[in-house]
Amino acid sequence: MTMYNMVYDITIGKYKLGMIAGVEIKRSVELLSDTAIIHLPAIAYNKAFNSTNNTLTITEKSIKAGDRVVIQLGYNDTLYTEFAGYLEHIENENDQLHLYCEDAIYLYRKPLPNKEMINTNVKKIVSWVIEQLQLQHKLICNYDVTYDKFVVADCSGYDVLKKIQEELKPNIYIKDNTLHIHPQYTEIFGEAKYDFAFNIEKSNLRYKDATQRKLLVEIQGKDKNGKIIKVEEGTTGGDRLTMNISGISSTASLKKIAREVLLNKGGYTGYEGTFTAWLIPYCDAGYKVSIIDNDYEYKNGCYYVTQVETKFDDNGAERTITLGKKLE
Repeated sequence: MTMYNMVYDITIGKYKLGMIAGVEIKRSVELLSDTAIIHLPAIAYNKAFNSTNNTLTITEKSIKAGDRVVIQLGYNDTLYTEFAGYLEHIENENDQLHLYCEDAIYLYRKPLPNKEMINTNVKKIVSWVIEQLQLQHKLICNYDVTYDKFVVADCSGYDVLKKIQEELKPNIYIKDNTLHIHPQYTEIFGEAKYDFAFNIEKSNLRYKDATQRKLLVEIQGKDKNGKIIKVEEGTTGGDRLTMNISGISSTASLKKIAREVLLNKGGYTGYEGTFTAWLIPYCDAGYKVSIIDNDYEYKNGCYYVTQVETKFDDNGAERTITLGKKLE
């Protein structure tokens, strides 16, 4: 029988973490940034960080916001990079340090000059943001939505990206020094397989028929005169989702957004909800996962993962995986 020993390798700036109380990581295609929290125990105050030649006393001054963070977790001799980003802020509670980290979207937390853009689109807006912040990021954007007017007022690059992500629901992420903006579900980053009899620790999954997933999506925009433009897509008699989007009055653009939301949220027979597994197999947001149940084979299928929450502490290591729509 294989024994699994939990191992980690965590660096902050030029220092390596020698002791932790736990780590929490959240990766999601529905949130703007991936985040991590590193918890340091009180007894680690004098030995949590070490460099090549010396040991540092831990205070908030030992490390600072903007320091590079890399978190690797795993079993035995196998480590996976679970998070890479930057230290966003530090909280001190009951002599314990909690290190809050954010992925490379952190680099966009810088102020922008005020600007009003007329008849623009997502690609033009974000290109301007990258230029203003003087970031060395390329941009790949195939989310073609036009704004009548987009106003930047007393906000950061992060705020602009967050507004676009929350209103239009694209997947926004940074990979290999490139900022990506794509419709959800259009990219598969990897695959994993889960079996109720083998590697699903606990399940909060619910199996629902497509007839139970009736959804009506209502999108409201507003023209330059303040008149509300409303479009609807879907079926009445079930859930209703209403979204308000400022700066867009094009019926075609609003319908496109409504159709994508409807496609991603409803209309399939299969599972919804979450389940909990261990660190292996590796799984990330944007993965395609196979769900196997040999007792009810008609329920077997493949799903898109919208979110993965990973916890690593004295109680063990686990992932809570949230399923999106059924892929096959």
